[in-house]
Amino acid sequence: MNLHVLVLVTSYPTETCHDLMYVHVRNKYYQKNGIDVTVLNFSAKKDYEYENIKVITLDSYKHSNSNFDVLVSHASNIRYHYRFINKYENRFKRIIFFYHGHEIQKLNEVYPEEYFWIKKSPIKRLLQSIYDIFKLFMWRKKLEKIIYKSELVFVSNWLYYRFLYYVHINPKFLVNHVHIINNSIGEVFEKKSFDYKCKKKYDFITIRGNALDKSEHAIDVVNNLALCNEKMKFLIVGMGKFYDKVKKPDNVEFINGYLKHDEMIDYLNQSRCALLPTRHDTQGVMTCELASYCMPTITSNIDICQEIFSSFKNVALINNEEKVDLNQILKELEKGLPYEKNELYFSCNTIKKEVDLIKNG
Repeated sequence: MNLHVLVLVTSYPTETCHDLMYVHVRNKYYQKNGIDVTVLNFSAKKDYEYENIKVITLDSYKHSNSNFDVLVSHASNIRYHYRFINKYENRFKRIIFFYHGHEIQKLNEVYPEEYFWIKKSPIKRLLQSIYDIFKLFMWRKKLEKIIYKSELVFVSNWLYYRFLYYVHINPKFLVNHVHIINNSIGEVFEKKSFDYKCKKKYDFITIRGNALDKSEHAIDVVNNLALCNEKMKFLIVGMGKFYDKVKKPDNVEFINGYLKHDEMIDYLNQSRCALLPTRHDTQGVMTCELASYCMPTITSNIDICQEIFSSFKNVALINNEEKVDLNQILKELEKGLPYEKNELYFSCNTIKKEVDLIKNG
């Protein structure tokens, strides 16, 4: 008999929305491995299906008689996840929390200052600080009560240590309930490898999806690097208003849009190196994907990147605040081509562990 799992999310992909695609990738893998998955999307106005995954509204759940064995909660917040768990926790034999970052940290302390056109007012920052104190307190109390049937999954060791620092839960409650399981990369990056012999149109490619305007993803650092390395050609792909507010250097080509995994491949193969600096991450899945694709990759020399990319020979770390000679770094990286596959973030080492956890506890 298949295991029935309900997955809680604040948003979920549709034909026109790509939010939380990393959750969908997991759900597809669960489904392939005999797990019956239903997604409760708190933002959905009506039930729908996306790539054979059933997605329901909160109202549909309230009026259904469906029984689920396991509850999976991604990036749990107070408004939706906490209230749902508080009301329905007794319906589930087990609860698995997947932590991705913002939900277990004080945001004003860990995230960099926003770009000037989206900068929060002092009042909003104060309200954020008050809310964060409240959410951490509420989750600590809730976890202490339900940890006996809960599992806590963190996408990196760094994030687990942040959890301990901010949530202040007594570690004795967590013994045998904590799991470090990295996010998996897209399947195409497992199966294919960088075509280093392909004719190159760009020296560097930066892909940021719909997060171009988030300062933690450091598109301003890429922009400054382009200014400092004016003889090199940069391609930036992402959705946002950054280049409505900041002058684009002549050596930067900008595509204001979103690329699915399969659509990225041609652009990647036309580029010599991936350039993905960051100021704050809990893993950095896009960078993991391009590094696993065996492409020369440059990211930032911060704690999380030191952990995540320590075994990747094709990844170089740079200081965000320094002028960097990218040409010299790129020459050193290209000496190692072609790189062998590093399977650290393949599904066999990531989502498979999640399947085992869901099935066997």
